[in-house]
Amino acid sequence: MNQHCDLSGLGWDDWFAQRADCKLPDTVARVVAVDRDQWLLSDEKGSFRAGLAGRYWHHHHLNQELPCVGDWVCVEKQPGDDFGVIHALLERKTSLRRKAAGGTVAYQMIAANVDVVLIVQSCHFDFNPKRLERYLVMVTEGGAEPCVLLTKTDLVSTEVLAAQISEIQSIGIDAPILPLSNVTGDGVGDIRRMLQPGKTYCFVGSSGVGKSTLINQLLGHERAETRAVSGTGEGRHTTVRRELICLDGGALVIDNPGMREFGIVGAESGMESSYSGISALASRCRYQDCSHTAEPGCAVRAAIEAGEISQESLESFLKLRDEMAFNDLSYAEKRRKDRDFGRYIKSAKKDLRKQ
Repeated sequence: MNQHCDLSGLGWDDWFAQRADCKLPDTVARVVAVDRDQWLLSDEKGSFRAGLAGRYWHHHHLNQELPCVGDWVCVEKQPGDDFGVIHALLERKTSLRRKAAGGTVAYQMIAANVDVVLIVQSCHFDFNPKRLERYLVMVTEGGAEPCVLLTKTDLVSTEVLAAQISEIQSIGIDAPILPLSNVTGDGVGDIRRMLQPGKTYCFVGSSGVGKSTLINQLLGHERAETRAVSGTGEGRHTTVRRELICLDGGALVIDNPGMREFGIVGAESGMESSYSGISALASRCRYQDCSHTAEPGCAVRAAIEAGEISQESLESFLKLRDEMAFNDLSYAEKRRKDRDFGRYIKSAKKDLRKQ
């Protein structure tokens, strides 16, 4: 993103202006990419690299406290310099985060200040409504609008595509669903028309579902190298970092490395929104801690028996709820241990000073 443009072209609006408290001589810039301990930023004059001020590093240790792609930051840069120093992170309007991969219990920030998250699944090899539900919970929790893209429609029949769309709708997902093919071009025009200037769109999904290929089509040239599709219809691509890209029409898009796992942490409101029907029914159960399995007076079980909701939807809800509760408990325990260790270090330093 090397072109010059005003901040509104980078997604700046009154919401951010009302909350910005940068001190002179700092100015605001948006995070375009993150490379280890350096951040690629853009402002009205163009792109430049920056590092975090030592004071910021000292006071912010958690992943979610560090600037990520899409964030707005206060940065100091002297005229003529090609490197700046980040002093503050502005409040986020929306965020997209997941539990960090592996056995850790920390958050991993995916992107910030995204208006619409486009969840990409392939009709051919990657179609997975349960995984789609997990994405929707996290998107809703972060405050962005979700949209479902079903790619590789050229590899399935119209009957299969119709059945897949029906299956998504049958489990209560009411987000827009847009089918498309990067090969035939069907549906790509619909994506172009939905992208608005100054708005930020984030593409998420498993590796090889066509995210980078679609972004290349929207750009009109090959930005990311995409290898040939395998015999199963699964593409292979080389996207290895998140990056904010400005399209010719003025829309801003974020590509992402593939993600199959999307661990849920702290997403109570996202669960309630994505499973609003079950959440509303649960509030009418006889027992406040109803497990919705065999308790008398369970409004959820009654709705299943009446055919109003499916057993499969309930099982997905319970599984995600239990996973979130486990991750939240693990995260809280980790934070407690971190605080205890911090108090131990302070106490040890005091003892040393007394000697």
